[in-house]
Amino acid sequence: MTRIGALIFDFDGTLLDTETPEYHAWQEIYREHGASLTLAEWLEGVGTWYAFDPYADLERKLGRPLDRAAIQARLKVLHHDVLLEMALRDGVEGLVREARRRGLKLAVASSSDHRWVDAHLARYGLLEAFDAILCRDDVPPGRSKPHPDLYLAALDALGVPAREAIAFEDSLNGVRAAKTAGLFVVAVANAVTQHLPLDEADLVVHSFEEVDLDRLQMLFARGG
Repeated sequence: MTRIGALIFDFDGTLLDTETPEYHAWQEIYREHGASLTLAEWLEGVGTWYAFDPYADLERKLGRPLDRAAIQARLKVLHHDVLLEMALRDGVEGLVREARRRGLKLAVASSSDHRWVDAHLARYGLLEAFDAILCRDDVPPGRSKPHPDLYLAALDALGVPAREAIAFEDSLNGVRAAKTAGLFVVAVANAVTQHLPLDEADLVVHSFEEVDLDRLQMLFARGG
């Protein structure tokens, strides 16, 4: 029976639900400029880096250039400062702790950059919990999710074959990246990504509190 050897986590929306407050912040910015941002538009870019650019989209809708520095400052107030008060998603710390107790290897594979991911992990005291942290800085430009490069790099860093690893994702782009890399995938939907079709994952849950490693081992052994 194949045993679980490693868990690889997406960051944004998965370990920390950065996506819901970011979407709400951008909605407010659009409203302040007399425009609107639909959930369908926003979901185009969830889980990757380059698929949807809200700055360019808002400029296109308004038909004029914007003061991007001013928008960034407003976004900080509406989004970044809110994140400083947010907790990790329910069940994350318990799962990481139990995985470490069992001797599993742990990694993060994120389409965000190291400055963003490492700072948040350090703030929650999780930076040292992971054996490897792979971000978009670590793969060629344009090769973030849904390309498999981040997951392949994480597997290489851990020294674990894909058949022994489980990926935790919240987005369709992330699920597809992990599946292409050959991993068993658990989709942990959040308030935004629950509207995405995540059934390409091997298992779909809505909280890490639903993740039991013994049950997951049974599913993993029979390939979902």
